[in-house]
Amino acid sequence: MTPAATAADLRPRPLEVVCGLVINGQLHGPKLGRARSADLRAALERSVLPALRAPPCLVSFSGGRDSAAVLAIAASVARREGLALPIPATYRFPDAPATREDGWQEDVVRHLGLADWECLTMSSELDSVGPVAQSVLRRHGVLWPFNAHFHVPLFERAAGGSLLTGIGGDELLGPQRWHAAQRVLAGRVAPRPRHLRTAGLALSPVPMRRAVLARRRQLRWPWLHPDVDALINRRRADWQARTPLRWDAALARWWQSRTRSVLSQTFGLLAQDAGAQAVHPFLDRAVLRTAAARYGPRGPVDRSTAMRDLFGELLPASVLARRSKASFDEAFCSDHSRAFAARWSGSGVDRTLVDPEEVAAMWNAVQPDPRSFSLMQAAWLASEGLNDQEERI
Repeated sequence: MTPAATAADLRPRPLEVVCGLVINGQLHGPKLGRARSADLRAALERSVLPALRAPPCLVSFSGGRDSAAVLAIAASVARREGLALPIPATYRFPDAPATREDGWQEDVVRHLGLADWECLTMSSELDSVGPVAQSVLRRHGVLWPFNAHFHVPLFERAAGGSLLTGIGGDELLGPQRWHAAQRVLAGRVAPRPRHLRTAGLALSPVPMRRAVLARRRQLRWPWLHPDVDALINRRRADWQARTPLRWDAALARWWQSRTRSVLSQTFGLLAQDAGAQAVHPFLDRAVLRTAAARYGPRGPVDRSTAMRDLFGELLPASVLARRSKASFDEAFCSDHSRAFAARWSGSGVDRTLVDPEEVAAMWNAVQPDPRSFSLMQAAWLASEGLNDQEERI
């Protein structure tokens, strides 16, 4: 973080609250720099070691590829160094079927030979305006991401120690903005007409990229006024247009992005509240720097190949190749959110940015858009007589 980028600068701004996304603009913090080695596995092992040396070391473990990889690396390093094994910590939501990954979780824990496993059964406690979120909102106001409170009970169980997470895996090993063009230019796919258009756009000057991406208006927010929707899309288009074609340069830019800065700050803040340390190997500067050296301008061939290369002997092959993910939207929108939406009077939102009737319709829908949950949290704060800009206790 640069000296000018204070904690207040990294709080969600009004536009970010109403759309639920961080709007990237200026870069934050020091440059990623260059690694002396391209040994990404070794860099990941170094990133988890301090957490293992200060037990208890818990791992936020959903059963997905990223959290499974972090758990596997931590278990391997612990055994090699003669340290206490990491403890997977997993939520179970009996009333939210889309969250269930029991089979995947059991396969990984059994494969790694871990005896200790904390499984926390939840109902509506982690709702977007449920009791855990309310405590965070009263203390800090609206944070991004809206579901950061999801980790609070895990941080509390890791008090005095650390919580490892798989946050950042998509950005580290997944495709960057111009992935499709890179595949064509690197000869990884036989070019078709649509591929040539994609490559042509990637090779175009930034102003042309910006104009094309802005016309596409990739996202929609039905609860925002049209001019606000258009403004957010223009800013997103500008950021995407300035993303480098090179994979390693795009990764370095992600490291300096406001999104990454806010993400790291938020989880650090909540971990500090609980007296724990948040450790995200896939957001570790040294790890990202090493990944840039390993994969260079072209990037990984694909996510599954990268997972097999890095964790092939540590995890079941089915987990390494898995593409599906659980959805926790049901857990974030349950009894508390439904009750708040039903009684909401339309107050506490900026009517110059949002249409209250559209917001109400969204929150009362069968499947509300989770991008609107930051706005719901802001409205809940207002309903409690709290101004999100006031100093928190």
